[in-house]
Amino acid sequence: MNTLKVEDRDDRMVVTLHRPAQRNAINAEMIAELHQVCAVLEATPKPMLLTGEGDHFAGGADIAELRERGRDEAFAGINRTLFDRIAKLPMPTVAAVSGYALGGGAELSYACDLRIATETAVFGNPEPGLGIMAAAGASYRLPELVGKSVAKQVLLGGRNLDADAALRHGLVMDVVPAGEHVATAEKAIDRITRSAPLALKLTKIIVDAPGSHPFADDIAQAVLFESSDKHDRMTAFLEKKK
Repeated sequence: MNTLKVEDRDDRMVVTLHRPAQRNAINAEMIAELHQVCAVLEATPKPMLLTGEGDHFAGGADIAELRERGRDEAFAGINRTLFDRIAKLPMPTVAAVSGYALGGGAELSYACDLRIATETAVFGNPEPGLGIMAAAGASYRLPELVGKSVAKQVLLGGRNLDADAALRHGLVMDVVPAGEHVATAEKAIDRITRSAPLALKLTKIIVDAPGSHPFADDIAQAVLFESSDKHDRMTAFLEKKK
């Protein structure tokens, strides 16, 4: 791949956005390559760690490409379709963010389930300053992550969220010193991989489903109650307790 570094391990996939000279700006080639990553993770579910090469996560979409897009490309939802696909991956995803996560880069991080940030991280959506809107998921993901008021401050008021603000508003899980974000995200995935895969998959589906859904919760739990993994894990817990 030309715009990504991909390390496909037994228990996780580590994906690094690799256009450091362009602050990892998201272009059409990167979109296509990330779709390839999604196809692998859909066929063989495992957690994904997503980060950026160098000092920045992703400084936005490639403006030179974006300038040439017209109405048809907007209706196609090129970036949104990918980010929605990432959000729906069967196993948890963790974004390790340093430096800029702006515009499409911010929206890519919002599509992940968890975010780890360095002290240098900055999240923002400056799209209206370029004559467009943040239309790749920010309008519906950011309000869920930080609340409508803070989302409007970012999307309408031009406010950037530094690492402290991102932590305070719940956008990120942890803030760590520069250079430690990937190792911290790896530890988060270590914890994730100790859980039962089916329990993780069903929990993610239920949490992401809109509204309250007690019957769906009961059905998912019924499936898990009948699994051999549940029986084996609880038996091991009880034997260890003895």
